[in-house]
This record gives sequence, C-alpha cells and structure tokens, in this order.
Amino acid sequence: MTVERHEEKHFNASDLIRDIVIGMSDGLTVPFALAAGLSGTVPNTSLVVVAGMAEIAAGAIAMGLGGYLAARTDREHYASELVREHEEIREIPDQEREEVADILREWHFPEEIVESAVDAICRDSDRWVQFMMKYELGLEEPEPKRARNSSLTIGLSYIIGGVIPLSPYMLIRQSGTALSVSVIVTLIALFVFGYVKGRFTGTRPFRSAWQTTIVGGAAAGIAFFIARLIS
Repeated sequence: MTVERHEEKHFNASDLIRDIVIGMSDGLTVPFALAAGLSGTVPNTSLVVVAGMAEIAAGAIAMGLGGYLAARTDREHYASELVREHEEIREIPDQEREEVADILREWHFPEEIVESAVDAICRDSDRWVQFMMKYELGLEEPEPKRARNSSLTIGLSYIIGGVIPLSPYMLIRQSGTALSVSVIVTLIALFVFGYVKGRFTGTRPFRSAWQTTIVGGAAAGIAFFIARLIS
C-alpha cells in the first residue's frame, strides 16, 4: 500500500506582500487624485503629467524611506528585547522559569510534565531566550536585509501603481477624456491587484478583488474630491 506524502503549503512572504500592498494602494490612489483634481483646471494633459510624475517620484522616496525606517525600528526593538531577556535569565532565572511554565500551562500541558519541559527548555540559555522572545513577547527575528528590501519594494510598488492612473494622461491630450479613461483603468488595476493579492495570501481571490476595488475606489474618490476642492 502506497502512502502519499502530505505536503503542507504555507505562504511565507507576508512581509513582501504587505510592502507591495502598501506601495501599490497608495500609488494607485494619490497620483490618481492629483491628476483628477488638476483635470478640470488645465486645458491639456501636459501639466498633469509633469505634476503627476513629480508626485510619483516624491511619493516613492517618502514611502520607501518610511518602510526603511519602520523595518530598522523593528530590528532595533528586537535587538533591545533580546539583550533584556538575556539579562533577565541571568539575574532572575526563577521568575523566568515560572514564566515558561505559565506559557506551557496556557497550552494545556499536563502539570506532571510541565517541570520536565521547563527543564528541557531552560537547559540551553539561547534556546530559553528564543522561547521567551517568540512565545512571551511574540517577536520574530527580522531578516538582516529587511529594511533595504522593504524600502525598495514599497518604493517600486508606488511607482508602478502611480504610473497606471497617470498613463491615460500621457496618451490623451484632452484632460476630460483622459480622466474618464484613468478612472476605468484605475478600477481595473485595483480589481486585478486585489485578485492577485487574494491568490497569494490564500483568501478568496474574487472577494479580495472586490474588496480592494471598493476600498481603493472609495479612497481614490475621496482624495479626488479633496483635490478638486483645493484646486
């Protein structure tokens, strides 16, 4: 009798998808709102394109920098907590052992094996600290290149997202027509983006697509009306 090997499929790129979502969602809404707000105030689309490209460049830099600083902050926080946990298992080992026991009891470990499990975990200081970092504090060690990768991913995603609603203004001279095409293109892009996001994250693709389209469309619409009021 042949036993088929069970393969577990888990998604392991949540940070990457999060960065893409942050960059693309902002890229699809902010440049769209700027271009749409200017559409009614300029006779042709050349000024819209120039302003839109400037906004995309500035937005990509700002968003990328924000992603870099956020990732650096996460890594610095992890490092400081790691040092603190090492100090605590040296200075107050009994209290730290009791915290390990409390975690195991929360997992419904039988009381008769809690003590032996605590001994096994605390026998190695590095394993002990890693256990406390993960299960007491809920912290995972960030990847060493996370800050750089996050900034590049968010920045590039913002550029790609921003070019989509701006592209009709590059091809069509009449601003009103370009705005109508930009609305359609942006909604299609939001739908496709939501569908792909759903496929990667394991949620229902069409549900994710409609949610992304509705939320992103509403955000773009609100930003559009604000831009129109300002302009």
